[in-house]
Amino acid sequence: MASIKTIGLLTSGGDAPGMNAAIRAVTRSAIYNGFKVKGIYRGYKGLVENEIVDLKTQNVSNIIHHGGTILKTARCKEFKTVEGRKQAWENIQKHGIDALVVIGGDGSLCGARQFASEYDFPIVGLPGTIDNDLSGTDHTIGYDTALNTIMWCVDRIRDTASSHERLFFIEVMGREAGFLALNGAIATGAEAAIIPEISTEVDQLAELIENGFRKSKNSSIVLVAESPVTGGAMGLAERVRKEYPQYDVRVTILGHLQRGGTPTAMDRILASRMGAAAIDALLEGQRNIMIGDDDERIVYVPFSKAIRRDKPIDRDLLDTLHKLSL
Repeated sequence: MASIKTIGLLTSGGDAPGMNAAIRAVTRSAIYNGFKVKGIYRGYKGLVENEIVDLKTQNVSNIIHHGGTILKTARCKEFKTVEGRKQAWENIQKHGIDALVVIGGDGSLCGARQFASEYDFPIVGLPGTIDNDLSGTDHTIGYDTALNTIMWCVDRIRDTASSHERLFFIEVMGREAGFLALNGAIATGAEAAIIPEISTEVDQLAELIENGFRKSKNSSIVLVAESPVTGGAMGLAERVRKEYPQYDVRVTILGHLQRGGTPTAMDRILASRMGAAAIDALLEGQRNIMIGDDDERIVYVPFSKAIRRDKPIDRDLLDTLHKLSL
């Protein structure tokens, strides 16, 4: 797109392993195509507060294997205001930025969509979130690494769980989506996953205890999405103590362990492909879209679709988990 000469790049919201690989790919693909690149520190907060620097190819050397994000990230209440977005727009003009690439999750892309609409400004998003909850893409950057981290942690918890006759609730991230809990349960051989997607359909705890919890086992591990809809691991453990006092229950909350660590090969490759595709999209004149992965093909997903919060859980996976937990 001839009118674009300088591209701004930021990471926003919760960090996810693979964001650095995406930063590297966007920067180098942009420079390869003759663009200048401006790195924006601390997400939209840096855009509002003018924390903007030049990015050269050497600035992104040796970062592909690091977790977190070299551009940092922050929540930004100011960007949610008209005045804050106006300040961001003035800084964009000051630095001669002609388009933005935003790496982040649902909230980040909602902000991008609003800003793009208000200022008729081209923005391309990359799905950077461990929750895998954005519609229009099979996988998000960071999801595979988080899933592997969960597997690593649960394997170790199982070692001690099998030494005691206990019911272990292990809480994983996923406030509105059960992808980590469900696939983590299958990967670790857990007895069940308690997820927000079906919490309104059945009492998952009662179903687990009365039908799924096998008394022939000396221990059981259940993965729980942190969602308030499920009650979280602490809430479920309290219910067990009151309603099923015969069971000795323990809780482990993995928390921010899941965000960190060296990104897997899958996340590095996905982030690299998506980063390069973001620049291709701008060259094609695309705007207000997220780069998605559909059956390993790069696709362009309108922001309005990406942030719908209606990505379905695979019901066949629930059935598989149920069959294998005998």
